[in-house]
This record gives sequence, structure tokens and C-alpha cells, in this order.
Amino acid sequence: MGRLFGTDGVRGIANKDLTPELAFNIGRAGAYFLSNGKKGNIVVGRDTRKSGDMLEQALTAGILSVGLNVISVGIVPTPCVAYLTRKYNALSGVVISASHNPVEYNGIKFFNEKGYKLDDSIEEKIESIILDRGVIDLRPIAGDIGEKIVSENGARDYIDHLKKTIDTDLNGLKIAIDCGNGAVYDIALKLFTELNGDVVVINREPNGVNINVNCGSTNPAMIKKLVLKTKADIGLSYDGDADRLIAVDEKGNIVDGDHILAICGTRLKEEGKLKNNGIVGTVMTNMGLDVYLKSKGINIVKTKVGDRYVIEEMLKDGYVLGGEQSGHIIFLEHNTTGDGLLTSLQLIDTVKKTNKRLSELNNLMVNYPQVLVNAKVKNENKNRYLEDEVIKERIRNLEFEFNGEGRVVIRPSGTEPLVRVMIEGKDQNKIDKMATELADLIEKRLGEKVWGCQYN
Repeated sequence: MGRLFGTDGVRGIANKDLTPELAFNIGRAGAYFLSNGKKGNIVVGRDTRKSGDMLEQALTAGILSVGLNVISVGIVPTPCVAYLTRKYNALSGVVISASHNPVEYNGIKFFNEKGYKLDDSIEEKIESIILDRGVIDLRPIAGDIGEKIVSENGARDYIDHLKKTIDTDLNGLKIAIDCGNGAVYDIALKLFTELNGDVVVINREPNGVNINVNCGSTNPAMIKKLVLKTKADIGLSYDGDADRLIAVDEKGNIVDGDHILAICGTRLKEEGKLKNNGIVGTVMTNMGLDVYLKSKGINIVKTKVGDRYVIEEMLKDGYVLGGEQSGHIIFLEHNTTGDGLLTSLQLIDTVKKTNKRLSELNNLMVNYPQVLVNAKVKNENKNRYLEDEVIKERIRNLEFEFNGEGRVVIRPSGTEPLVRVMIEGKDQNKIDKMATELADLIEKRLGEKVWGCQYN
């Protein structure tokens, strides 16, 4: 990835790494490049973090300084901004959010005029303007300076769009929701209530610093407890910007992204709507999904981690369903990015139309045991495991030992100084030991002292 942009935009600790000065420059450079000389609007939304106000003001100033207008839609989910960018015929959309990360972090990510996340090549060009002191020879004055427009209708337009994506109401279903004190704190209750669901909601009182704190999709224990306590039919848990969903069945079992792909993919195939008879996943997709889809005659295509890479593959070959184990699911017929609320509706619609309990649908695929261990390294060393012969040899030995019945996936974090070690196989104890030992090796080989000796 580039020097500023990671796997999902620019991210860092707000007012330390991601400063107002940087936000101004990102707004100015991004607007200048994406407008391509045209006048128009850019949609800006954010999550509930306290730092969002500060960064939005700075970002907005940068956009206005090149003569473009900002349509500020307030606190809304990331997929809402993607949708509104298209609906409002905007030149671009921008979200200020750090998704599932702790509250001290924040981020900035762009959508193009079609509502898709930017290609790496475009992000690199914006980076170059900012970091290489590229000249933006555009300083409009007087009436040519951009204008900030506060929109009160963005959330309502998005809710109305979501309601049109299913043709059933939710009457008779009890739905438990954990808003994670994030961007859906208001929208989720309105959406599911208006569709006649019997709704019980927790963590919908954001105060600027409680987003993702022991709640939401990164802490599914809360939604499991709520489902069992209230005897709900389904539990829905969202991250800070609600571009992902982790669901829970009526028995309290997790329904992650892989299971959602199995459930909704099966239904789409049965209805003749699964284009190209395939689903797009990532290298982190559980092998259990591969096995299940093969039994149903459905193909699966794998990309690197990141919902934008999933979307790129979907667009390239015409697939309509794809996603990640983490709960980023893309229904390309209805939106251009991972969308937690949309995924919730499609999952519930499947429950209603199949007349089955979610626990029954959740058993369609059987997970292979999988373990993920983070190796802490210096940030600039994240990709150097590809150069280290000792690490490479250990990985080759592990894969030989699996003999096709397991796998090793190594990837650097896009936002943190970590290398993620994922190992999958049939024996949980065995893969736990393998993953821990490999992560320890990576930490030792890529630690600051070792790399300082070898390469400085």
C-alpha cells in the first residue's frame, strides 16, 4: 500500500497521526484530483467519534478551497455515503471513520462518483500531491469558493432505499440489535421498526468516546447475551461505521460473513439470481465454505483481504455476491460497498422466505478450525516476511505437513504495526500451536533489533 492510504483509506490516532492539517490537505488534494476540473458536490459523512467534528471541519475547508461544495450528511454509516454519492450525482463521497478501531483512531476514505472505493493507483496519485509537495494551481476567490450544504435528508433517503431491497415485512420476528454506539445508533431502530419488526436495541447512546467500547461486532458476547435473554429470532451487531455485520442465531451461535455468504448464496442460486454461478471471497475465507459451495455446484473466487478487492473482482467478472468472514458483505445489485444494514435485511428476508430458523440455515456449512494470531512488528517491517528465508522456509514446511488439508495465510495489517498469522486445519490444538510458534518467529525475525542488525 501507499504511504498514507492503507487497505481502507487513511487511518491513525486523531490529532496525532491524522491531524487537522493533514485532513485539510487530504480534502484539498482528493477534491482536486477526483473533480477532474469539474464543478460539483462532494458528500461527507462521519461516525460518532468526538474527533469527527474536528476532522470534518478541516476536510471540508480543504474541499471548499478548490471550489467544490460539500453536502454534509452528518452521522451516517459508510454505505450510506456510498449510496448518497450516486443518488445526489456527486463527484465523490468521503467518510470520516475508523470503523471497528478504538475511539482514539479516526480515518478518511473516499468513494468515486459511482460509489466505489478508490483504486490503489488513484490513492497513490492523491498521496503524491500531499507528500511530494505537488502544486495545486487552483485558488478560487469570492463567489467561486465552495459552499457547505447541511443535508437533513441523507439518513432518510438511505432508509427508504434499504426498505425497497426486500419485498417482505418483518412482522412476527423479534430482532435484537447492538448498535455499538456507532453510526447506526439512530438509523437501525428506525429501519427495522418501520418494517414492523419487534425490535430490542442496546448501545445506541453515543457520547463521542464509547464507540466500539466492549460492544458492537468486535464484541459479539453482548449480542449473544441479548438474544438469549430476550428470546429473539436473530441478533444483529454492527461496527462503528456499519459496513459489516456479525449476526447471531436464536440459539446464540455466531453467524459470520462466511455463513452469511453460504445462506444468501444458496438462496440466490435457487432463485436463479446468482450470476456466473459464483461467489467472491478472500484468502481468509474458511475452507468450510469452499467445501459447502462445491457440494452445491457453486464456484468461489478468492481475492486478498479488503472489501474493495472483493468488489473489484465482482465487477471484473460480473458476480453479484461477495464478502469477507469479518462481515463485509456486498450485494452488488443494491449497493457498491459492504453494508451491514443491507446484509441484515437480506439475511432476514432469507429466513422469512425459507420459513426456517436461522440456526438451521447457520448449519449449512461446517467451519474448519481456524486460528488468527497477531505478530507485533515495527510498522515499516510489515511486508518483510516476504524477504526472510527463515520465515518462508517455516511456512513451506507447515504447508507440506498439511498435505492439502490445511493452509497458512500471512498478511500485514493495513492499519496497525502487525503481521496477521492465520492457520486453518482439522486439529484445533495442532493449529493453535503452529500459529503461536510462527507468530513468535515473525516477531523475532522482524523485530526492530534484528532488522537493525541485518539491514542497517
